[in-house]
Amino acid sequence: MTRLFYKPLLLMGLLLPGTTALAQTKTAAPTATNASIEQRVAALLAQMTLEEKVGQLNQYSGREVTGPASDRKNTLLTSISSGKVGSMLNVKGVKDTREIQAEALKSRLKIPLLFSLDVIHGYQTTFPIPLGEAASWDLDAIRLGAHVAAKEAAASGIHWTFAPMVDIGRDPRWGRVMEGAGEDTYLGSLIAKARVLGFQGEKLGGTDAVLACAKHFAAYGAPIGGRDYNAVDLSPQQLWETYLPPFKAAADAGVATFMNSFNALNGIPATGNSYLQRDILKGQWQYPGFVVSDWASIAELVNWGYATDKKEAAQQAITAGSDMDMESDTYSQNLAQLVKDGKVKMDLVDDAVRRILHKKFELGLFEDPYRFSDEKREKQVLADPQNRAAARQMAQKSMVLLKNEKATLPLTKQLRSIALIGPIAKAKRDLNGSWTVDTDTTRITSLYDGLRQRAGKTTQLLYAKGCAVEGDSRAGFDQAVATAQKADIVVMAVGEGWNMSGEAKSRTDIHLPGVQEELFKALRATGKPVAVVVFGGRPLIFDAIADQADAVLFAWWPGSEGGTALADVLYGDYNPAGKLPITFPRNVGQIPIAYNQQYNTGRPLIKVSETRYRSAYIDAPATPRYAFGHGLSYTSFKYSDFKISRSQLKAGETVQVSFTLTNTGKVIGEEIAQLYLRDPVASVVRPLKELKDFRKISLKPGESKTITFPIDKDKLAFYNSKLEWVAEPGKFNLMVGSASDDIRLEGTVDLLP
Repeated sequence: MTRLFYKPLLLMGLLLPGTTALAQTKTAAPTATNASIEQRVAALLAQMTLEEKVGQLNQYSGREVTGPASDRKNTLLTSISSGKVGSMLNVKGVKDTREIQAEALKSRLKIPLLFSLDVIHGYQTTFPIPLGEAASWDLDAIRLGAHVAAKEAAASGIHWTFAPMVDIGRDPRWGRVMEGAGEDTYLGSLIAKARVLGFQGEKLGGTDAVLACAKHFAAYGAPIGGRDYNAVDLSPQQLWETYLPPFKAAADAGVATFMNSFNALNGIPATGNSYLQRDILKGQWQYPGFVVSDWASIAELVNWGYATDKKEAAQQAITAGSDMDMESDTYSQNLAQLVKDGKVKMDLVDDAVRRILHKKFELGLFEDPYRFSDEKREKQVLADPQNRAAARQMAQKSMVLLKNEKATLPLTKQLRSIALIGPIAKAKRDLNGSWTVDTDTTRITSLYDGLRQRAGKTTQLLYAKGCAVEGDSRAGFDQAVATAQKADIVVMAVGEGWNMSGEAKSRTDIHLPGVQEELFKALRATGKPVAVVVFGGRPLIFDAIADQADAVLFAWWPGSEGGTALADVLYGDYNPAGKLPITFPRNVGQIPIAYNQQYNTGRPLIKVSETRYRSAYIDAPATPRYAFGHGLSYTSFKYSDFKISRSQLKAGETVQVSFTLTNTGKVIGEEIAQLYLRDPVASVVRPLKELKDFRKISLKPGESKTITFPIDKDKLAFYNSKLEWVAEPGKFNLMVGSASDDIRLEGTVDLLP
């Protein structure tokens, strides 16, 4: 079914940016070269007063501007028309963006505004949350999802999205893991590139693309205690090896902007961190785009105790490399005077303004400030059924089959009745999850709706809510049990509510909330087979379900077409192929438990039963509940014929690691074969496993394919204690498998001096 479903998307022209079919429908980008843009920027900059320059560095939220008249609205409109605002966020739709842009064109130099919005996983059509998309390990599908989001946003007057979030997230207590690509640097870097290209296309300026923003720079995903906005304390080696590579991948992909992060890094708040912004980003990486602060983070330098007041905060931020001030008024109130007082060099202001103006020219806004505000295009794009088709496909690919005893799934046509039970069975808003633009629930397909449509007239679909997501009421248990007793099988829908993961949603307890597991135990006691669908924005702990359920499908928050996609997966119209991009712990006490944070130690655990004076727990296994890379299928796969082209590797050479993958089951399926590496002896202790490559392969029953992974010196390299990128001579272990804890084939290669 994978190919059958994907083919219509190809025929409808919804291909990746840069492909032939899409190029035929794509609006031509402005033809001005970078050189000519730089000349125009320089000419405009020469005409600007200091106050007009500072104006370009200010961004404000437009929630009040597009609402009823107020003092705040009148003040903002006056600031816009006098050239004191460079960008607006939270203004969307052709009507409102045209009206506000018209105010900017009343200014002396008529410099257009940039309109920005948090388009994280869809605009009107909501895709699975980013962590769910990452579970697909499908870079083309992820890029396509970002492109659809960009196309809808751009048609509604938006120029710039605050995505992708490329932070490595290893702690599931941190609510914003839902917004990233998980715990692995290699996978996260590839996904960062795919999302940037999806949002922006191959070249800025098309009216079906938006400026992307790599956030949060840097190490926001490693807060102490998993608590949002908290400090981060990292070794330089971990910073460079784990947390910076996805940002470098985004920069190399041409991401238009960066956003700095709320955290302090080793004692220095990121917004005022010259090492991050000046030395690394704009220095070593020669990044040409601009940096925007996170919401009021420049003013928050005072809260950190890093600046005495907002004036000093402004000086620190612009000096450190923060170009645009989001919502804090710190630059607007202080920057001009700081320049006049000689505390901030004009060159720093000019550099920031130059970077921002360059993007406005690249988008073609000076030629036509309203080119992204076309009412006809807005209606056409938002009504395009291809967008929902792409969201359905992405939702299918994101789902991870964690358990499937005795082939409980897929559901069969022979079932006379299905009991759909649980607090999220009929939910709609919860399926879209956190960070959604469109909250119109009439455009969301629930699991109940999806199953009702798929089951048809031959299967009776029974329903009982049973309990709420949160709270301790068991009033609905009896009805739920009675409903289960009438059915051939129970499909249970449990999980988090949409507002339980995301920004400012850190949790010390990531167990399934409320009495949902108690309800499961009551249903389990009926003797009926129980397949559990779990919804959520992060790894969750559900011990009883993991131990006792017949099948467990993790659906994340799957988006607008989540219910339809779930029906496709539950009935086997789509064979699930997702793999976890983040480790699921057995309990909170195991955290951090990311697979690549596991080291051999001086007293390694050799036998599970022998924990005395070993690196282990005495009250629980050290292993996770579900490991990074885990995910089952309705078919089975055999790994065989492992070969390494040569046993030794010299600088400049490449070793080919090959093996045969065979579908040994009865249905077509996709497998994500993963290559891991270990450097057993090095000048810096290395993890037990590091993902270095993967392939997603579709195979028919009985079909085999040979898969080859190239290994060169760079794949063996790491940052040593001196922050040198080195590959040290010696033996390396190579491992191929279906998950980080399911290695099927192993071998070694020697790197020669």
